[in-house]
Amino acid sequence: MQKEKQDEQKEFNLEEAFAGLEKSVNALEREDISLEESFQVYRQGMELLKQCNQAIDQIEKQVLVINDDGECHEF
Repeated sequence: MQKEKQDEQKEFNLEEAFAGLEKSVNALEREDISLEESFQVYRQGMELLKQCNQAIDQIEKQVLVINDDGECHEF
């Protein structure tokens, strides 16, 4: 099960997710979108946002900080 999660995270592309979020916003701004379709687009956008937040949190944990002595340690 954990391997599946790791594979899923490797396949996740943050830039593609941001593009998907932009597409969702553009769709929601259209005047001809139905209420049902807008709920579906909103739900998909929120799922993408959740995945983006998880990916960013994971990246932040991997950032290295260099202290005054020149030693590196994880953020």
